[in-house]
Amino acid sequence: MTTTLVAAPAARAEHATKVYGTGDAGVRALDDVTLEIPSGHLTAIMGPSGSGKSTLLHCMAGLDVVTSGRVLIDEQDLATLSDQELTVLRRERVGFVFQAFNLVPTMTALENVVLPFTLGGRRPDPAWLDEVVDTVDLRDRLDHRPAELSGGQQQRVAVARALVTRPEIVFADEPTGNLDSRSGAEILGFLRRAVDRFDQTVAMVTHDPVAASYADAVVFLADGRVVDRMTEPTAARVLDRMRGFDRATELGA
Repeated sequence: MTTTLVAAPAARAEHATKVYGTGDAGVRALDDVTLEIPSGHLTAIMGPSGSGKSTLLHCMAGLDVVTSGRVLIDEQDLATLSDQELTVLRRERVGFVFQAFNLVPTMTALENVVLPFTLGGRRPDPAWLDEVVDTVDLRDRLDHRPAELSGGQQQRVAVARALVTRPEIVFADEPTGNLDSRSGAEILGFLRRAVDRFDQTVAMVTHDPVAASYADAVVFLADGRVVDRMTEPTAARVLDRMRGFDRATELGA
């Protein structure tokens, strides 16, 4: 008899609750969320506006802290880390891709890609840097500054920066939100290949059913809670599920 080994999750939340404000003015953005992001997979997180999806991503990435419960990356409880340890974790073990690109305008594309190493006083592995640069097709744009790049090219720089440290997990918050459909498809293809070719782990917040169709699984949030999961998503199935949220909101109004 053979035994199938299941890899530990790259990140997980356990009974994560996040409350902004106090008393009657308090807003419960996350409400007892338990969720695992499996290693070597692309997981999409979706839900209506205000469902808590970006809050969940930011808490799992160590950019925000939960009010109660806990968040772990590679079995490391983020609450046990000092500010300095958390900074090092975010720089060396976690990758970030955001809608706004977050590139340094005075730096070239290459300087932006290797910024995590520059901040940490380290040098990137040249072979891996070449692999990442070629994967996101930036070879002929490395000496250009962000203002000289298209939106899709800027986001490719951000994806390369997220991958260059070989992080345990990449968190992407609406990574195609500012892009046209063609550029968005390129970015999603890059993220998909990073998972398939490099065994990368990606957790991506999106509102776009087409973007979600690139994922291995979709987690749906509503009112700060996980309300559904979908494996092998298609754009049509995701859209139908999202329409269900809209109908439920209309009936509850």
